[in-house]
Amino acid sequence: MTCHDRVNPSRTTLVLSLLAAVLLCLIPWSAPAHAHGSVVDPASRNYGCWLRWGSDFQNPAMAQEDPMCWQAWQDNPNAMWNWNGLYRNGSAGDFEAVIPDGQLCSAGHTESGRYNSLDAVGAWKTTDIGANFTVKLYDQANHGADYILVYVTRQGLDPTTQPLNWDDMQLVARTGKYAPSQNYAIDVSTSGLSGRHVVYTIWQASHMDQTFFMCSDVNFR
Repeated sequence: MTCHDRVNPSRTTLVLSLLAAVLLCLIPWSAPAHAHGSVVDPASRNYGCWLRWGSDFQNPAMAQEDPMCWQAWQDNPNAMWNWNGLYRNGSAGDFEAVIPDGQLCSAGHTESGRYNSLDAVGAWKTTDIGANFTVKLYDQANHGADYILVYVTRQGLDPTTQPLNWDDMQLVARTGKYAPSQNYAIDVSTSGLSGRHVVYTIWQASHMDQTFFMCSDVNFR
């Protein structure tokens, strides 16, 4: 059962139910089978939407203030409640074979539809970064990492009007192995980038052939 499933918006319990849902979502999962992780800085699309609106996800003001998150919450709230579960099993490192162009942010999960909204083209909220920045990944379940790949979209691609394709991605960092922990920091150095981009992080977990895929919208200052 997800945090969203716990919300029961009856007339007499709506406020208490929403408060309970928020509190439950703030408590880390205790079962490793239901706990994974994501990039928390610069925030991945669904983690950012959960962070900004998880306690107020029914607020209609989101439609004007944060329209890309609004469409994501309307499409499937579980994409945000399960911000730590955007992964694929059994890719064997051949990511381009299992994730089609235009579906990088959902990891190609079109069959379930849960994360489809993350591929939506538009003006997602951005995090300001410099040429040298750090990707911070939260490994909630202590899976460890065989490696982590960090890509940045090429200069000239406008993610507000163009879908993300593999040919748009430039590899800017590849790490070695990480022992199981909860916090990994990947230092990235770039040059010649300005304006809006997408940072695409691929985390190959160590406990099995399980790979996480995360889109983070950024603005190079």
